[in-house]
Amino acid sequence: MGKCERQTDFVFTVAGEELGFAGGILIIGLIGVILWRACRIAREATELYSTIVAAGIVAWFSFQSFENIGMALGVMPVAGIPLPFASYGGSSMFAVWVAVGLLQSVKVQWSVQAQLSATASVPVRPGSGAV
Repeated sequence: MGKCERQTDFVFTVAGEELGFAGGILIIGLIGVILWRACRIAREATELYSTIVAAGIVAWFSFQSFENIGMALGVMPVAGIPLPFASYGGSSMFAVWVAVGLLQSVKVQWSVQAQLSATASVPVRPGSGAV
């Protein structure tokens, strides 16, 4: 029993036990890359609403990751918050992938508006409603 069960929210502990220090650093690094890309999408969004949505997803993933890894290390209280992309449970995984879809939607919207403004004779202003 204890903390190292696969079915609990202590998946970072299980990964650390099975993969060692390098595996723990790899997980933290991969989450860092995802957060960095999401911050980049938020920064490059052309509309305020898109920026707020992307920044909210970054805050959500950051908090969940910090809290879950802190729980596993014993520096944060045990709250039952899952580690994004890794913890057991369908509803959490579904919500995380919906959030990734929202990030991709913001990125595609930014790309389409950039292409439209490059090909249009009159530049398209951000927030003008032209897609």
